[in-house]
Amino acid sequence: MNQAEQLADGIRQMGLTVSAHAQQQLLQYLSLLQKWNKVYNLTAVRDPQDMVTLHLLDSLSVMPYVHGPRVLDVGSGAGLPGIVLAICNPTLQVTTIDTVQKKAIFMRQVKGELGLENLSVVHARVEAYQPEQPYQQIISRAFSDIALFLRLTKHLIASGGEWLAMKGLVPTQELAALDVKPKAVHPLSVSGLDAERHLVIFDSVVLESKA
Repeated sequence: MNQAEQLADGIRQMGLTVSAHAQQQLLQYLSLLQKWNKVYNLTAVRDPQDMVTLHLLDSLSVMPYVHGPRVLDVGSGAGLPGIVLAICNPTLQVTTIDTVQKKAIFMRQVKGELGLENLSVVHARVEAYQPEQPYQQIISRAFSDIALFLRLTKHLIASGGEWLAMKGLVPTQELAALDVKPKAVHPLSVSGLDAERHLVIFDSVVLESKA
């Protein structure tokens, strides 16, 4: 099975709707990632089929929960899940942020080559980032533990907004250490992946009430 078939099959199994054009762009993105990875070591995942599962399908698993309209992807790395979400939902305004310059340069290259006008790339530390407007949703895939994620991005969330933390197993210890409870913990299904994935959602109202 080639990458295009693997992607289309995974999307179908996960019950998602992704246009043929978006699927093509996802594969273009993956091709750029593979090319840059040889020089810049953007991701530890090297196998092309593993990349479809661990990068594209894993990022797509949160699609049903991402509605924006303004979304910030913190510690985006090579653009996961932010670039994937921007490709698949042109109505989202996605900002990706990373402290590593080579990763920001790569994401800007993807934006240019794929013509992603709904994507903004920021090279900065998230705690120092001061956008003109806050974000309705802030997501992270592999940024930090939840307490640090919430603390460093508290100034960036819109009133009534949500934090979305992508995790493997349910992060029981991280949640126990917090003085706020999550709004929801959703198990995620990733086609081809025999491992647990979860999305932990926090409501900004909860943190506002603690301020």
